[in-house]
Order: sequence, then structure tokens, then C-alpha cells
Amino acid sequence: MNREITRTEPSAPARQFAVLLSPTRRGARLARLLTTAHLGDWGLPTEAAAHIVAELAANAATHGRVQGRDFRLSLTVSPEQRLRIELTDTRSDRLPVPDAPSPYAESGRGLLIVEALADRWGVEEGPVPRKTVWAELDLAP
Repeated sequence: MNREITRTEPSAPARQFAVLLSPTRRGARLARLLTTAHLGDWGLPTEAAAHIVAELAANAATHGRVQGRDFRLSLTVSPEQRLRIELTDTRSDRLPVPDAPSPYAESGRGLLIVEALADRWGVEEGPVPRKTVWAELDLAP
């Protein structure tokens, strides 16, 4: 008689979510709504993450848009209680750079908002033609 022994180890439930969205205002809005819904389901705070996703998704829809190509939203909670938000688009030729707009400018403050709310953020290039703008929030006090 051949017995197979399987041992399972308890692990934390995977808290990952990823979706492709159209690079439109509607897609950017849906990214924010999905973020709020998933983080709420996971019992995590939603306000700062929703603002970060709204800004990054709006940038992906405005500056990273390529006809016929979607952008990707990814949310991951690490074992260290860190939320990583990633938005990937297909315009690696247009890297985001925080700017200090004039006081009367109607746009240009999105990355300043991300910088203020996130504990860390940055840009990863590649593979061509993609870039990923990411932000991290520490969930543990």
C-alpha cells in the first residue's frame, strides 16, 4: 500500500488584485471604485489608497494612453503589512515627473498628491513599451 502524506502549512490569505482597464476617464473612475471595494473587503483603510489610485489612473488615462491598449491596476498586501499599488501603461516614453505648477494652474498636482500620501513611490521602466508607477502605504502604525 502506497501512502502519500500531504502537509499543509497555515498561511495568510492572499490579498492580491489585478485588473486591466480602458485608458479612459471611466476606466480611471473604475480603478478607484475597485480599490475602495477590495480594500474594504480586506478590512483595510481606503481613503489614502483611493486618492493615490485616482491620481495614478488619471495619469495613465491622460498621459499613458495608447489606442487599443489598456492599463493595469494591481493591489498587493505584503506580509509586512504594506499595501503596494501599481499602475502599468504602455507609454514608457513618457515618464512621470513631479512638477511645481503655478498657483493658478488647473492641473499638474497629481504626483504631488501621491508623494504626500504615499510612504514611498517610484517608476519602473520596461519591458518596452511599458512603465509601472507604484506607491506603497505602510498599514501597520
